[in-house]
Amino acid sequence: MLKKMVYYQRYHQWRKGDVPFVCENSKRVARPKLLFLVFLSFMSFSFILAPLFFPSAPTLSLLYSFGFEDEGVVSTSDVYASVCSSVSNGSICCDRSSIRSDICVMKGDVRTDSVSSTITLYRSNGYGSQVIGASGENDEIFQHEKIKPYTRKWEKSVMDTIDELNLVTKGENSAIHQKCDVQHDVPAVFFSTGGYTGNLYHEFNDGIMPLYITSQHFNKKVVFVILEYHDWWISKYENILPHLTEYPIIDFRGDNRTHCFPEAVVGLKIHDELTIDASLMGTNKTIRDFRDMLDRAYLPRIRGLIQEEEHETQLDKNISAFSPSAKTKIETTEEKLDVKKPKVVIIARNDSRAILNEASLVKMAQGIGFQVEVLRPQRTTELARIYRALNSSDVMIGVHGAAMTHFLFMRPDSAFIQIIPLGTDWAADTYYGLPARKLGLRYIGYKILPQESSLYNEYEKTDPVLTDPDSVNNRGWEFTKKIYLDRQNVKLNLRRFHKRLLRAYYYSMAKKNGHLHHQNQ
Repeated sequence: MLKKMVYYQRYHQWRKGDVPFVCENSKRVARPKLLFLVFLSFMSFSFILAPLFFPSAPTLSLLYSFGFEDEGVVSTSDVYASVCSSVSNGSICCDRSSIRSDICVMKGDVRTDSVSSTITLYRSNGYGSQVIGASGENDEIFQHEKIKPYTRKWEKSVMDTIDELNLVTKGENSAIHQKCDVQHDVPAVFFSTGGYTGNLYHEFNDGIMPLYITSQHFNKKVVFVILEYHDWWISKYENILPHLTEYPIIDFRGDNRTHCFPEAVVGLKIHDELTIDASLMGTNKTIRDFRDMLDRAYLPRIRGLIQEEEHETQLDKNISAFSPSAKTKIETTEEKLDVKKPKVVIIARNDSRAILNEASLVKMAQGIGFQVEVLRPQRTTELARIYRALNSSDVMIGVHGAAMTHFLFMRPDSAFIQIIPLGTDWAADTYYGLPARKLGLRYIGYKILPQESSLYNEYEKTDPVLTDPDSVNNRGWEFTKKIYLDRQNVKLNLRRFHKRLLRAYYYSMAKKNGHLHHQNQ
């Protein structure tokens, strides 16, 4: 957490500084105030009029890439980056200016060699000077770039686990030594599903969302090539991937054939308005477009699930018809009444940060008037089933952790109550509270008291673990993880929590009755 906090502070200080490019040996030179004001006025006037006269100017591309897009999903001037928006044929352009990720673009005759972890771009003989080798063929490497196509560039510990790719350019005569086994007529996007993949938060924040941004302007006419390929990842996101590409996905390491492409994007573009972690500071359009895509992705499967359940229900009714009972009639009546009740879904944890008095919480929610569903997501749980449960709910309750990423599945104007254990205040708001508000959810944070933490029984009442969690977090991530994430459970003060739950109930009923006032707390 400490590393993430440091990153967050550094990243946003950089944004606030508004200095995306730095020239070496630049010096501060004193200027008369009048001239400075004239210059500033001229620049401001130029930015206002520039779109009228230079709609495709590189300066505008830079502005769009920093969040000044015009109602589109992303500035379609080019999602790679303004630096590589115009890549000439036969060349490699790499943008390494982002603190989050590197991205390289290759245009021309692109061929893969998974054995040597190399992607080669062969350029025509008319491109630049030629060097003839002893074999009579031009085999000189004109450009060599290295890149790890994963989106946590600032975090060395995880980047050390990511496979590195060599990107090289050679003369076209060298291509005779590397024949194409598979010829593609659409571009490729190379990325890794290594690193923190396996954690839902990181799968969306560092994978699915950047992949969505990077692939948008290809309109599904793109091939995904994955390093550290996982079959389970493909199965888990089988509903989403067809909305990003209409081509089979390639396992880079598992497929030793030479694949040839007219263009390649290596790495994923991070867009500041489409990450979960505290970067939704601009407009909400991009994140909501992503959310709409999720709806389209899961709707067909959800319809299938409903049909399956209706079929099973009909079978049960046919069986019951032979021996009808008063109990069956009562249950049917109760089911009809439950439809009118607001629904709350409790995301239950199976390891640390569990709600120890979960049964009492369920009973209290039912007493208030909620229809309650307890959801226990497993790695093997189909996302469409989780999506259906949350998308049909009015309130989601859960303890801070990766499973809170499921707030993305909630309908706008639904309520999200996040239980915040000791030592997780900053992360809870940064990774889930703030983005949930941006997504249009009614966010209610519930910060537990020391007495509600299982740590209260392990430490002296004056111990900093209970009285000053920030001081513990400042000692390093390993302390945060060991104490607050791995060893802490929650026993809610139900009388205190009742107020938040009642607030969510009244909010949900007002929404159902059409008296909703948009206000997040």
